[in-house]
Amino acid sequence: MSDALKHECAVAMVRLRKELSYYKRKYGIENYGLSRLILLLEKQHNRGQDGAGIAALHLHPEPGLPAYQLVRSAADNPLADVLRQVGDGERFHSELLLGHLRYATFGRHDISCCYPFVHESTQLGRMLLLAGNFNLTTNTEMYEWFLNSGHHPASHADGYLLLQTIAHYLDREESRTPGMVNLSGVLRAALQPLDGAFTLCGMTGSGSVFAIRDAHGIRPGYYYFDDEVFVVASERPAIQAAFNCTTGEVMELPAGKAVVMTADGRLEVGDCLPEAEPRGCVFERIYFSRPNDADIHRERRNLGRHLMPQLLQAVRDDLAHTFFSYIPNSARVGFFGLQEELMRLAAERGTCMRSGQIAVKDAKLRTFIADASSRRDLYRHVYDLTYGLVQPGEDTLVVLDDSIVRGNTMRDAILPMLDRLDPVKIIVASTAPPIKYPDCYGIDMSTAGELIAFRAAVSLLRKKNDTQTLMRAYDCARAQLQQQQSCINCLSMVYAAIPDEELIAEIARLLTPEEMRAEVQVVFQSCAALRECCPHHSGDWYFTGRYPTPGGYRVANRALVNFVENKNERTY
Repeated sequence: MSDALKHECAVAMVRLRKELSYYKRKYGIENYGLSRLILLLEKQHNRGQDGAGIAALHLHPEPGLPAYQLVRSAADNPLADVLRQVGDGERFHSELLLGHLRYATFGRHDISCCYPFVHESTQLGRMLLLAGNFNLTTNTEMYEWFLNSGHHPASHADGYLLLQTIAHYLDREESRTPGMVNLSGVLRAALQPLDGAFTLCGMTGSGSVFAIRDAHGIRPGYYYFDDEVFVVASERPAIQAAFNCTTGEVMELPAGKAVVMTADGRLEVGDCLPEAEPRGCVFERIYFSRPNDADIHRERRNLGRHLMPQLLQAVRDDLAHTFFSYIPNSARVGFFGLQEELMRLAAERGTCMRSGQIAVKDAKLRTFIADASSRRDLYRHVYDLTYGLVQPGEDTLVVLDDSIVRGNTMRDAILPMLDRLDPVKIIVASTAPPIKYPDCYGIDMSTAGELIAFRAAVSLLRKKNDTQTLMRAYDCARAQLQQQQSCINCLSMVYAAIPDEELIAEIARLLTPEEMRAEVQVVFQSCAALRECCPHHSGDWYFTGRYPTPGGYRVANRALVNFVENKNERTY
C-alpha cells in the first residue's frame, strides 16, 4: 500500500494445559509458554506498532508473592524493549500468558495505553487481565453508564472503560456464586450494549481464560487447542508457525460467542451476544492481514487476476508496449495473480508479456532533514527504480497497488519517481474499489476530507456549481445525528450525484503532480469482483457505505458534518 494506515494491532494468548515440568521434558525448553507467546507476537509484529506488553498469570500462585507479572513498553521499538525487560523469563514461567502489540488510532501514546490492562484485586476470582483489538463508538455512553452506576472512572479511554465494565460484572458474579463464575454470562452483560468491533482476550486470577469477537465478526481472531495448549491469536499463520499445526486445525473464533477455558482445563463455547449478520472486515483480506494465510493468499491473487479485463481495455490491448509491475510490498501477491493472467494470455496469443519489479522500497532511507523543501525532495526517493525495463517515450507502465486511500504518497513520491522512466502513460490499478467512506472499527481514517475519493466528489460538485447536493447531504446528516439508532448514510448522497467514471477520472487528476509528463489513469476493482474474490467477508462499508452497526452510520454522518463545518476532529 502506498498510503500508511494504522490498524495492525495484534493479540496473543497461551494457556498451558499440563504441568510446567511436562514441557521441559518433552520440548527441552525451560519456559515453553513464554517462548510460544513471544513467537506469536513476533509473527504478528509489523513496522510502526507503537506499544507492546506481556503478562503472565500463575495458575496456583503462592501466597505472599504476586499472582501475575506484567511488562509494557511504548518505546521506539516496543516489542524489543518488552523482551529486554522480560530478560531470562524466570518471572514469566507460568501457565497463563497474554500479549499484545498496539497501533494507536487515537489517544495518547504512552505506556498507560499499552495492553494488557489489569483490574487488581486481592481476591483472585475478581482479578482480571485484558488485551484486545477494538474500537468502540459507544465510548461516551459507556463512560456515563459507569459513572451513573456508582463508580469513579479514572479515564475516558475505551480500553480502561471496557476493562472496568467487565470487572464490574465479574465482581457481581463472584459475589453471587463464589468460585463458580459463568464467564459467558459476565461477558454477555458487559458487551451487549457496545457498538463497535472487537477481539478480546482475558484471564482471571482464578485461572480461567476467555476470547470473544463482536457479533458481526468484524475483527479477526483464531484459536487452536490440543491436550497440551489452548491458544488465541489475531492471525492464523502465527498459530501455525508457533505450534506446527495445519490450516484446518486452527479455527476462527465464532462471532458473538465466548470461547472459555476454565481453571480446571475444560473448553467451553457459550452463546454470548445476539446473532448478527456476518460482516468480517474485507480490508483485512485486501491489505492488513499477512498474505501467508492460505485463504488470504488465494483471495489476493484472485483480486489481481480480476483486474485484467479492465487493464486490457485501458491499454487498448496493446500489450507489446505495456510493462506490468506493482507498488511494494503489500501488492505483491495480487501481482502474482495478475501475472498468471498475463501468462495465460501470452500462451493464447503466442506472444511474450513484459512484467517485473519496477519499484524497490529503500528501507534505509530516513527523512530527518529539517528544511521542508529538501525533505520533500528526499521523500520522492523513498523508492528506488529498476531502469531499462520501460521503453522511454513508447511504453505504458501499469503499476498495481492494493488500495488508494489518501493518495498523498502516490502523488508526492511514487508517480514523480515513475515519471523519470519516461513512459507515455502510467496506469495505477487498485485491487480495492474506491474508498469512499470513513471507518470507526479500528482503521485510522475516520474523517471524510482525508479520503481522495471524497475530495474528488466534492471537487466535481464544485465544478458543476452543485453546492445544493452537499448541503442537502449535510442537512440530512445533522438530522440523523439527533437519532441515536439511525441507519441512514447521508454521505452516500454526495456519491449518488456523480457517475463512477467521472469520479475515477477526477481521482486520477488529483493524484497527478503538476510537473508530471506522463498521462495518469486509475483503474479500480469493482465491488462485485471484490465480493467474488472474498466471498466470506462482506464488511465492505469503506466502499459501499453499508455499515454493520448504527455507530458506523453515525460516524459517516458526523464526518460529513465536520467537513462542511471545517472541523478537524474525531468522529467517535
